[in-house]
Amino acid sequence: MSLDATLPHAGRPAVRRFWQAARGFWHGATAWALLALLVVGVVLQVAVQYRLNFWNRDFFNALEARDGAQIWHQAQVLLTLAASSVALAVTAVWGRMTFQRLWRDWLTSRLISSWLAEQRYQRAGFVKGQRQNAEYRITEDARLATDAPIDLLVGLINSLLSAGAFVVVLWNVSGVIDVSFWGQTIGVPGYLVGACVLYAALTTAAMMGVGRYMVDVIERKNQAEADFKYVVARVNTRTTLGPHVEDGPILAAAQENVIDQWKRLCGQHMRITLVSHSNTLLAPIIGLILCAPNYVLGRVSLGEVTQAAAAFVAVQGAFNWLVDNYPRLAEWMSSAHRVGVLLDTLDMLDRPKD
Repeated sequence: MSLDATLPHAGRPAVRRFWQAARGFWHGATAWALLALLVVGVVLQVAVQYRLNFWNRDFFNALEARDGAQIWHQAQVLLTLAASSVALAVTAVWGRMTFQRLWRDWLTSRLISSWLAEQRYQRAGFVKGQRQNAEYRITEDARLATDAPIDLLVGLINSLLSAGAFVVVLWNVSGVIDVSFWGQTIGVPGYLVGACVLYAALTTAAMMGVGRYMVDVIERKNQAEADFKYVVARVNTRTTLGPHVEDGPILAAAQENVIDQWKRLCGQHMRITLVSHSNTLLAPIIGLILCAPNYVLGRVSLGEVTQAAAAFVAVQGAFNWLVDNYPRLAEWMSSAHRVGVLLDTLDMLDRPKD
């Protein structure tokens, strides 16, 4: 099947153009078998993490009780859980990278076939005055566009399952906290769940705010890199002898553009790191602090405090999937857009001229 058959009509967004071209790989049984393996692996990994959360409670309760036999038993349980988690992680790496490799091979082969057909590569260099850099889009952008969706999908499934599993734990362990309001004391059940949702919403809003220009910055950086490679390749493949004094300034300008775009990208990553790293440091501490009142009152044990704190981190981490993956999502959107533009260009070359 030719790639042209998968191209939609003109006017659709470039990212949708990419999806409609690339989804042909999903028509085969291999893609769904690998996806099923990844989903099963995620479910089992979440089950192991769920069991580890209860192990955390039991181990610290044994420490609090100074029960040597129970501590030794929990150490043995930990070895089993750790071995299971490692085996599942290794299997997940194989399944994920195999999926990415096969999908990239499928898409790249069709991009190359369409690009070479009827010598389109000779006409696709400029369309509507825009340099297309097909070489970069076929090699680098096609790789990024097929790598990221699998990682993001697996991570999203893991986050949804983790949120569902650990919200229940958080609700049950957190108990009731007494809050004084206008001289009255009100008991708030499952208060850790509400606090976790609020905290995740604040960090997500902060990430969306500081990273709202990330996609545009990455797109400009990728375009600058592609232009730089294009200029260097053009100089390297000249067939005429003699000096070309214009090459130096052209190369210098392309290089300066690349460095400027990387400076912009650095600023974006600094702002995103400010949010993500702060979240990494504060989330476990906030969970412990919120559990402290009930522990001081003797309503929960030390093991339950550590269990609740670990569940708080797991739930807010699941809710903050966008925070953790925003840079990767922006990178994917940029690459998928660029591949979609190339597909649109190749389709445009086939349309009869009026």
